[in-house]
This record gives sequence, C-alpha cells and structure tokens, in this order.
Amino acid sequence: MLLNKNDDIELHIDSVSLTGSGVGRYNGLAVFVPATAPGDFIKAHIIKAKKSYAVGKCIKITEPSPDRTDNDCPAYPGCGGCSFRHMSYSAELKLKSDAVRDAFSRIGGLDVELKPIIGAESPDGYRNKAQYPVGRENGKLKIGFYSRRSHRIVDCRACRLAPPEFERILGITAEWIEKYNISVYDEISKSGALRHIYLRKAFATGEIMLCLVSAQENLPNTDALLDALKSEESIKSVLININSDDTNAVLGGRCICLFGDGCITDILCGVKVRISPLSFYQVNRTQAERLYKKAAEYAGAEKIKLLLDLYCGAGTIGLSMADRAEELIGIETVAPAVEDAKKNAAANGIENARFICADAGEAAEKLLAEGKRPEVIILDPPRKGCSEQTVRVAAKMAPDRIVYVSCDPATLARDCAAFKELGYEVEEATPVDLFPRTAHVETVVQLVRKTPDAYVDLKVDMDELDLTASEAKATYEEIKQYILDKYDTKVSNLYIAQVKEKYGIIERENYNKPKSENTKQPQCSPEKIKMIEEALRHFKMISQHMSKRVARMVVL
Repeated sequence: MLLNKNDDIELHIDSVSLTGSGVGRYNGLAVFVPATAPGDFIKAHIIKAKKSYAVGKCIKITEPSPDRTDNDCPAYPGCGGCSFRHMSYSAELKLKSDAVRDAFSRIGGLDVELKPIIGAESPDGYRNKAQYPVGRENGKLKIGFYSRRSHRIVDCRACRLAPPEFERILGITAEWIEKYNISVYDEISKSGALRHIYLRKAFATGEIMLCLVSAQENLPNTDALLDALKSEESIKSVLININSDDTNAVLGGRCICLFGDGCITDILCGVKVRISPLSFYQVNRTQAERLYKKAAEYAGAEKIKLLLDLYCGAGTIGLSMADRAEELIGIETVAPAVEDAKKNAAANGIENARFICADAGEAAEKLLAEGKRPEVIILDPPRKGCSEQTVRVAAKMAPDRIVYVSCDPATLARDCAAFKELGYEVEEATPVDLFPRTAHVETVVQLVRKTPDAYVDLKVDMDELDLTASEAKATYEEIKQYILDKYDTKVSNLYIAQVKEKYGIIERENYNKPKSENTKQPQCSPEKIKMIEEALRHFKMISQHMSKRVARMVVL
C-alpha cells in the first residue's frame, strides 16, 4: 500500500536522524517525523509522499518512548536551533555516538575504535556566542532565530542554550530600537539598517561583546544605547559590523568600535585568548577544553620538534600545546583570525609560534618544499572538511601522527579513508558533544603512520623496469590514436591533460589550463575518462592500483 499526502497512519519510531527527525517504517517505506524519539508509537499525518520516503508530522503520541522528555522551551521546535529537547540527554549522546560510528563505517569503510562520547555536565547555558536576526512582522519587532529551512524569525530572546546576560542585553537593545525608531533590515526590499544582534561572552573572565550588524555604516543614537548598557558592567566592547551585501552571511568584513577595544579575553586550557567579532572560537568553552585535552593526548606526550596546526583559527588548539613543541606553525585563511593568533601568542609569552595567513594546502606545500617535516599535524577544518590537496600534502610530510578535529562526521570519514589510502590508520576516535541539544557533534581522531612489519629482499630484473620512451611517455597523438582505434571515439588534448593531472603526471605544456581567467573550461565526461585511463595503462603510464586509489579519492 502506497502512502499519499494527507494520509493518517500509525507508526513506530525506530531511530532518529541528527536533524532530530524520527524515522519509522510503513510497509517498508521510511517515514520521517520531526520531534519524535526512538521508541515512540505515534499517529502521523503525511505532508509529503515520495516513492522512496515520506515526511509526516506527529498528531498524537499513543505510547511515549522511555527516552522522551517534556519540552522545556516555548520556542522549540519552531526556532530551528535545537533538535533534541524532546528526549533525554543520555539518549541524545547515544544517537550522536552512533552517527559518528555509522559515518566511519558507511562512508569511510573503516572499522574504528570509537571511545565513549564526552558529554557535557549541563546541556544548557553553554553558548558563548549567539547571533540573533532582527526583523519586523506586521510592524512588531522580532528578535530570535530563524525557523528551520527559512528566514522567518521566531521570537526567542530567552534561549536556554545562552547565558542569562544575553537576554538582558537583548531587552535593553530592543528598547533602544523601539524608542529611537531604529530602522530594521528587510530582506525582501533590501532596505533598512539593523540586521543582527551578535553577542559573545568570555566565560573565564565574564567579559561580553555586543556587536550590531548593520547594512548601513551609521546607526543613529548609539550614545543612548551605550548609556543604557552601563547597567551591564560585564560589557567590555560594543561594535558595529558593516554588512551591506545581499547575502546569507551574517557578518561583513569591517567593524567600527563604539566602546572598548573591540575584543574580549577568555582563558582556554590556561592560554589567554583574544576574541574579536570575526575570530573563530569554540562556542562551548568547557567542552572545548575537554576536546583540546584529548587532542593533546592524541598528539603524544613526548617533545615535538615541529607542530603544524592547519586551519588554526585564532591559534587556540596549537597554542594549548605550544609548551611541548620546539616550533609551532599555524595556518589560517582568515586574516583577522591570524592577527588574533599572533596577539594570543604574544599575550601568553609564547615565542616559538608563528602564524601564516594562507590556504592550508598551499601553505603546507611551500613548507614541504622548504624541508619542513612536522612530527605532528593538527587538522581542524570547516564543515566541508579538508581539501584533497591538504590531505595529500599532509600525508606527504610523513608526520608520525595526525590529529584531526572535525565538526562533521561525514567529511571526517571521507578524509580518514583518503588518509588510509596514503598510509595512515585511524588509531582511535573520540566524539565530544560541544553542541548539546543541537544536530552537531565534534570528533577528535588520532591517525598514525603505518610502518612495515617486515622487509623482504627482492631481486628485480632491471630490464623489466626499463620502459621504452613510448611506453613511459606516450605522446598526446599516440594516446588519441589508441582511443580512436579501440573505441572509435575522439578525445582532445585538454581531456587527456585533465586525466593526467589527476594522476600527478606533470605537464610541460599546460593543456589543462584555461587561456584566460574568465574562460569556462569544459570537463571530460566519465566515459571518456575511462577510455583515457585505459590508454594510460596500455602505455604503462599508470597502474591498475593507481586507478583504483585515485578513483576512490575522487568519489570520496
């Protein structure tokens, strides 16, 4: 029996996705129902029906799961921030741990020793950063969070994940907006000024930063706001961030300081950390300390000659290990974060660290060319994971250990599989819940370079390795002729060059480069890639093993 839209069905929830949707089976068809817990028996109303799945909403819980809890937030689940306020925290931790294990197995094809997840002492009040969109609906001021998969603002000033000071500061700011008729940005008309209210807190020092994100450089009556904020003695910096672009990005690249020095200072793993509006800093300080301690454990207790910290942000994780390294090099693409990292090193009297503003993979390539060989590499990339170049050059540097910190199990599993192909094994992994009640989980992984268990003395007939010039370096014309003869298909020099580049075959002539920066370059089809690979194998320019390894990296 097929499901149709508007059907009402009885359903047992077997599992829950990281997005917070329960999953049940109806005649073998997966049905996703938000805000349900594993073990729930429910009545669901189908709102979307496809051939391979359906989506429903819960209209009645006929038998609640033992893991179900009462919702303690009036904005849940509408605000889109939390995913698991309807179930116990212990159930949430199990779900997240299972998600990491599943990603390693299903995506990476890896059997990983997964240590117990490190949960938070409290799942509430931990966020040291919050960005509240501001808008009006029917003339009413709304400050809160976007509803899931939309830009509709759900009013929520008393977020249970944020410290209580944030609610008070939002209230003062809201009164200022109303009293002085501060224009609020409208995404449809692209008019108005105030877009977001952005708050950060340094939990170790208690210092708070207020940043007003505006589409216009000048906001009126800011003196009145500063005067009203005097009651909040913890506020050390007030800024305006300018974002006039038509974008979903919250922050622009330029800030105007209205009060203080534009920064606040926290302490993480004994290291003073300077935090600016544009600095990356973990949102949960207590859990970040536990994460970094685990990362330090995976890096090894012995003295490290060179520690390379790729995607270093404001330098926090590398600086927390600087005392065990003779030299620390941090790489980060965000210039303000690099400046913060340098200031953090200076503020802590750390003289063995230097920070470079550059792409992680490109900078690592340059360091390798300079003869730099780190014993330990730390990777803490964004959600999209490491670039293929970064994975390749990190492995080429041949560190004893790679410590990979990830906020996305899928890209982590993908990259760990790529590292395995390049000679590194996942020794063990530990999930850390940095974001309780949300759909995110952090994981720290120890990758160890494989060494041969034994060496075998082989006698090789060198005549077998003496390839002819045509075998080792077939010309483009020879390759094209081979494909034409075998497949009755023509291929271009460009397509051949693209495939050769994939296998690391250096080109003297840049057939694979566009003639100008604005030229849209055609890409070789999968069918022709296979033909070219076959030709390269025929001329012994690549091996079957190489083909399988590269194909795996491309898929991942």
